[in-house]
This record gives sequence, structure tokens and C-alpha cells, in this order.
Amino acid sequence: MSERKKTNPTDAAAPTDNPGNTGRRKLLKAGAALGATAALGFPYIGNAQTGKTTTWKIQTSWPGGIGLKIFEDWCKTIVEKTGGELAFQGFGAKAIVGDFQLFDAVKNGVLDAMNPFTLYWAGRMPASVFLSSYPLGLRKPSEWDTFFYSLGGLEIARELFAEQGMYYVGPIQHDANIIHSKVPIRSIDDFRGRKMRVPGGMVAEVFQAAGARTTLLPGSEIFPALEKGTIDVADYTGPAVNYALGFHEVTDFIVTGPPGFLSIYQPVDLMDLTVGMRQWNALSDEMKQFVEMEVHAYSDIHHAKIQKADMEAWVKFQEAGTIVTRLGAEDVVEFTKLAVPRWYAWANKSKAAARIFQIQLDYMLSPQTGYVTPDMIKGQSLNV
Repeated sequence: MSERKKTNPTDAAAPTDNPGNTGRRKLLKAGAALGATAALGFPYIGNAQTGKTTTWKIQTSWPGGIGLKIFEDWCKTIVEKTGGELAFQGFGAKAIVGDFQLFDAVKNGVLDAMNPFTLYWAGRMPASVFLSSYPLGLRKPSEWDTFFYSLGGLEIARELFAEQGMYYVGPIQHDANIIHSKVPIRSIDDFRGRKMRVPGGMVAEVFQAAGARTTLLPGSEIFPALEKGTIDVADYTGPAVNYALGFHEVTDFIVTGPPGFLSIYQPVDLMDLTVGMRQWNALSDEMKQFVEMEVHAYSDIHHAKIQKADMEAWVKFQEAGTIVTRLGAEDVVEFTKLAVPRWYAWANKSKAAARIFQIQLDYMLSPQTGYVTPDMIKGQSLNV
């Protein structure tokens, strides 16, 4: 395959300074107020008691592409499922507040709820690093569902957000993250000196240890940063969303892990739905149960729809001339050496982080996964 990029036209991409890219700008506009459409997920069993509709303003971190489309379609279904008792008014990334201001916007009542990438809150809530996948940690969606719904993770997450005046409804499965690059990267050594966008937290620290110069940007700012050369490597979500955001127009390479290990640094990039506590407490017990069940169902649908779109996007990347390079098994070993001490450093930032990580570590030490051996963590200690 030629290493020269061919630009494919797409009507779903990220913003640029080029005034001709109207399709990309349209994708980044917020979803408007959403009405009722065909049901998706759980039906609500019951009737509205008051005849009045409660409407939640919810902003997602999705700036465009299939992620925003799935979110918008889901929001449209809620009013019908609840018999008019509850409605979700969905907004795309940056429509009301910036991506990294979502936490405060919900906490302070500017928004009723948010649908962010949970990892964004690592700086203010260290335990949130362990509420989404991290380098060489739990690697499959089913493992994260086990953590949240069987090993106590959901209850701990709700305790943490309740301290901030919010209710963590539940995790939302998304996908593995991939890396786009202007230059070929075929080993851990090739990250050295690269200007790289990452989501912060432990992920940033691991790549810094590998020699990269990292920066934190919201998804909507990645395309122009790549286009202008502010960065030359960028982590973001999966193939479908990244193709829609136009990354193939400004990079020539995609970097993945070895076969069967698409992303070694964030294999399950979880989102969530979190609601202001005042708004949550205003719901009836029946409606609270509905919302919790609905978010769980939406997580499955969201994940499945993105997987299908990803399969189609790989073909589009290939047609655009993008070259896929893979890290090798030896790179996984080297990244693990960098990751393990940072697991413990982040876990020891707070009692809650240590509590969560201990659960996950026991899971990874178990033959059920076998990701960790005692030799790998020799000399490390956890302040539980």
C-alpha cells in the first residue's frame, strides 16, 4: 500500500481553518432538542403520573460521527419510553460547555447530566483512572462489566460521585482507542520525541516514560492540531469515529497493538452517564430504576453499533491509503514495565483509588484472566 495519503471526501469530520470543510463543522454542532421516535432498548412499564414532562439537558463528549449519532438517537427514545414523564435533550461536545468543564457544569446545575469519557476526571478524582481502562489493565468489555456489576465497582463509583453532588448511573461501553500518526511507529522506541495527544492521567505518564511529549486536548481539537503540526501523534477513540472526524486527511498511519490486542494503553475506553443529585432525587423510585436499566441496555447497544461501524471504517482507511502498523509482543513487555509502577502510584493517591485497584488487581492475578503474575508486581505496595 502506498504511504502517500489520498484525501477522501467525508461529510463527517472535525473542524479546520479551511472554510470549505462545512461538513466537518456541521458534525461538530450540538444536537438540537430531541423528540420522540422509535424505541431503542428497554421499554418503560408505567404511566406518567403528573402529566408534566421533566426534561434533562445532557451533553456528550462525542463531537461527531457514529458516536454522536447513536447518542442522539438514544436521547430521542426516552420521552416515548417513559410515557412523557422524562425526556433527554441531547447536546454534542462543546455545545454548552467545554468538554473538560462537564463535571462542574453538572455539579453546579448548568447541565442536568453528562455523557463523558470517565477518564477525563483523573486530575480531580484519582480513583476515576480505575473507572475506565488503563495501560495493560483489564482488557475486555466483559471484564469491565464484571467489575462494575459483580465485584462492587458500581457501588464505589456512586459513592465517589455522590461526594461531588452527582449520581453515577452507570458505565457505557465504547471501544478500544487507537493512535493516528504522521510518521510510522513500529516499536515503543518510535514514540520518543513525538508530540502526542493523550487523555491525561496514567496514560499520559506511561507515554511520557516512553519518551513522548504529551498534551491533553478534547476530541474536537485533535484534527486542527494535527493539521497545523502542533502534534504529530494522536490517541483518540476507534476507527469509525476517527474516520468521521477526518483523521485520515492529516495522518498517514494508524498504530495498534499486536493481533488480538488492538490497544495496549486503553483497550476499553469507558464513558458513563452521570446526573446531578438534585435532578436524580426528584425522580420517582420507579423512574430511577428505569434510568439505571436503560443506561445498562444503552451501553450494550452503543458498543455493538460502534463495532459494526468500526469494521466498515477500516475499509475506508485502507481505501484512503492509511497504513496500519503494529507494535510487537516485546513492546507489550516493555510497556508493562512502565505501567506497573504507575498502577500503584495512582492507586496510592487516594483510599478510594486503592480500594478499586485492589479489586481489579485480584481479578488480574486470578487464573480467570492471568494478566498479572506475582513477579510482575514484586516490590510494589498498596495503601489500602
